[in-house]
Amino acid sequence: MSTIRIRQAILADLEALSVLFDGYRQFYGRESDVAAANKFLAERIAHGESILFIAHEGSDPIGFAQLYPSFSSVSLGRIYILNDLFIHESGRRKGVGAGLLSAAIDFARTAGAIRLALSTANTNTKAQALYEAQGWERDDDFFYIYPIPQS
Repeated sequence: MSTIRIRQAILADLEALSVLFDGYRQFYGRESDVAAANKFLAERIAHGESILFIAHEGSDPIGFAQLYPSFSSVSLGRIYILNDLFIHESGRRKGVGAGLLSAAIDFARTAGAIRLALSTANTNTKAQALYEAQGWERDDDFFYIYPIPQS
């Protein structure tokens, strides 16, 4: 029986993360492009622009989460945005998503963040069920506009 291990990712994880990140992008309807995924993640890591967590089952990478640092002007504090969370099909229904969420929460708390926020597609009901089962609450107080309006 393999154990699930989750840890903060390092540069040596880039190749495995790129394949997972490419799978994540495909889940959201993008064409596969592992090279572009690799370049994007390498830039985030090189510039300290995101925090990545990776999950392994045995030696197989099966999931990741990516946090972006930001700030709340109103609350005068650091926040993190959990922008990406993905579990390969082989790792689903094994607690990997909950583990990645827990790692993200622990990291944000340790970093002194006042909030950790996330969003997912309205159609991604499986992810929504996971988030709500973990105690996350839906935010109906704010109005979001996508994409950026043309001037």
